[in-house]
Amino acid sequence: MSDKNNNVIQFKKKKKGIFAGGIAGILVVMLIVLFTCFSINEIEVTGNKHYTDEQIKDFVLENGYIDNTILLMLKNKIQPVEDIPFIAKLDVEYVNVHKITITVYEKAMAGCVEYMNSYVYFDQDGYVLEISQRKLEDAPCISGMSFDTMELHEKLPIEDEARFKTILTLTQLIQKYDLIIDSIRFTTENEIILQHKDIRIEVGDGSILERQLVDLGQILEGLKGKKGILDMRDFEVMNGKASFKPEKEEPVEHNENKTESTGDATQSGELQPPMEGESGQAEGSAGETGVQNQ
Repeated sequence: MSDKNNNVIQFKKKKKGIFAGGIAGILVVMLIVLFTCFSINEIEVTGNKHYTDEQIKDFVLENGYIDNTILLMLKNKIQPVEDIPFIAKLDVEYVNVHKITITVYEKAMAGCVEYMNSYVYFDQDGYVLEISQRKLEDAPCISGMSFDTMELHEKLPIEDEARFKTILTLTQLIQKYDLIIDSIRFTTENEIILQHKDIRIEVGDGSILERQLVDLGQILEGLKGKKGILDMRDFEVMNGKASFKPEKEEPVEHNENKTESTGDATQSGELQPPMEGESGQAEGSAGETGVQNQ
């Protein structure tokens, strides 16, 4: 009876040993496959706007590069890349054995203000997202205001609640209608001036911003390549009309026929004053013209 029990015990131990050895063998094979068959050959970057693909790759790989698609993904899940200006987070995802995808989630910046030789970027709710010396082209910069302090992740310290509300409304509408606005300025008379390339846009006190900006994109498209002032202070909402005053071009002096002698002024290349009829025509062409949203 005792021998039979001993044989049973030995059989169970032998069975456990075989099972443990099998598990160990499987783990070894899995580790070999993991470290030899999942090398990174391709990295795809999506969602980036303010950084190049190579810069995003460097951010991830400098965080501790592992030439393995699965291990690099797991590492960035446990220890994600943080504190990159203008970026909320980076997601590293496994695609296949040799490819990963880095998805970039950038901070939604509505605009910026200048403060102590830096640019302070804020979101649609007026909270400070970044303070940087780098100027982003797609974030309109607001001038005509001064600040004593500025705190990251806090609201812009604007005491005038009406102006603060106007700034938020303006930047939200610019994003909503996908407008390209280079700068926003508040005058001493509390009027708003927008700048789009070589066109100065006067929108008044901001009381009808929604109605003005809904048509602004198409109006600017019609003025493409022109310079001057687009006056929308008396914007006609019903027909989308605004007045545009083109910038007067400076007369160009031609010296092709200039002679060394002191002869007739008409032969020296100097421009002559226009005739009486021509003067009226020139003045008319340089005056205000109506622009209408098609």
